[in-house]
Formats: sequence, structure tokens, C-alpha cells
Amino acid sequence: MRSILDWRFSKMTFIFENLDVYKKAVDFADEICEFTKDFPKGNYYLTDQLNRAALSISTNIAEGNGRYHKADRRNFFRIARGSAFECIPILEICRRKAFIAESKCEEFKRDVDNICKMLSGLIKS
Repeated sequence: MRSILDWRFSKMTFIFENLDVYKKAVDFADEICEFTKDFPKGNYYLTDQLNRAALSISTNIAEGNGRYHKADRRNFFRIARGSAFECIPILEICRRKAFIAESKCEEFKRDVDNICKMLSGLIKS
């Protein structure tokens, strides 16, 4: 039998934490957060909007998995997909303002595309 201390300090895992799309979405949000911290002053609006959109992907996946009804889950997966798409024009603006190199912008866009494909699979299933 496990002691109270063993239980309290063991890692609790939620089902959605095992989803590859959730892991990729968290990684993407973390990369974006790290990347935008060095944006030039006076561009908070871009930093904030990009970080919020990137973070919204994983939070909506988590929230969707907490719903009992299939329609509710799908709705949150659709919102997550919308947040992923929201990142694309912001990344393009950052590229045009030379805050991000073309190659890094394309890398982020590939990440978003991959996440969107995985979310589409969740929505269909």
C-alpha cells in the first residue's frame, strides 16, 4: 500500500497529456514564448497575440478532453484549430517586420500545419 507521501509526490497524469497533438501544442507554445521574449520594445501587441494564440491551442485541447459530450469535445478541438490558424498571419507580420527569419517562420508554419492535421483527426474521430 502506498503512503500518503508517495501519493502526494507521484506524477498525476491527465488523459489528454498522452495525446501527441497536446504535447506538440505545448512544445509549440513554449517555443513561441521563448522566441518572442526578444522582440523589440513597442511590439507588445504582436508578442501578446502570438503567445495567446499559441497557448490557446493546448488549453482548448485540454478543456475539450474534460467535456463529457462528443459535440462539446469537438467544439473545443475546432477552437484549438482556429487558434493554430490565428498564429499564421501573426507569424507573417513578424517575418515582414524582420523579427523572424524566413526559415524560422517556415519552421513554425510547418509545426502549425502538423498540429492542425492532428486536430482535424481528433475532430473527425
